[in-house]
Amino acid sequence: MIHIAETVTMGSVEGFLYDEERARLATVMNDFLTAEERAHFGEKRTTSIHEIPGHCHEQAMAVYEPAGRVEIPKIPDEAEQLLLYAFDRARPALSRVMPSITACRPWTYVEYGPGQHITGHLDGIAPDPLAWPRQIAGISVVISEAEAGGAFYVESCSSDRLWNTRLDHATGDGYTDGMWLAHDGADHSADWFAQMPRTRWSVSPAPGTALLYGSQLTHGTEPVLRGQVAKFISWLIAEKHER
Repeated sequence: MIHIAETVTMGSVEGFLYDEERARLATVMNDFLTAEERAHFGEKRTTSIHEIPGHCHEQAMAVYEPAGRVEIPKIPDEAEQLLLYAFDRARPALSRVMPSITACRPWTYVEYGPGQHITGHLDGIAPDPLAWPRQIAGISVVISEAEAGGAFYVESCSSDRLWNTRLDHATGDGYTDGMWLAHDGADHSADWFAQMPRTRWSVSPAPGTALLYGSQLTHGTEPVLRGQVAKFISWLIAEKHER
């Protein structure tokens, strides 16, 4: 059963990547990102992993990443396999805080340079939260830090405005009774979300540490002031249990 606590919590797995694994991932991505490829996935990119219903990719990018970023949604196979191995190794730690997680989606590589950031938003459980699989949390792992700025943050909020539906009889749908589902469109394209009071909690994890953030928890990154942040991100899901 999926409990709301899994979707609004934050956690960490220190040592998710060993130093030699992090170094190898940096080498793989540096070899992949020639000047031409960096431009293709950076300033020349016209698509995004983020979507806003009723908006085109360019509009979604302007909302989520107003100063741009490098975004590679399909990383080299070696990097994907190494990260999958790290996820499998971390399953015992992950299951203590998010016990419904069964799998990890393919990883995405992102870089942020000076002035670049991601605005606060919720990922959401799924376009249809009663369908399977269900997105329980995001996960990010920093490979290299910026010299200044670029911190990851989550934002807590007590406003009723964030919540849309309460599932009073949800056990048949795989949720605990009383499960709350957040409103769709919880990002800066919506005035109600942008104006809603929130409290920010910022963190700068050690490289190789995995950060976990529930799919119904607002999160984003602060602008890089100097240098560059490189990280991998993915989403942890719950799959339907077949009896």
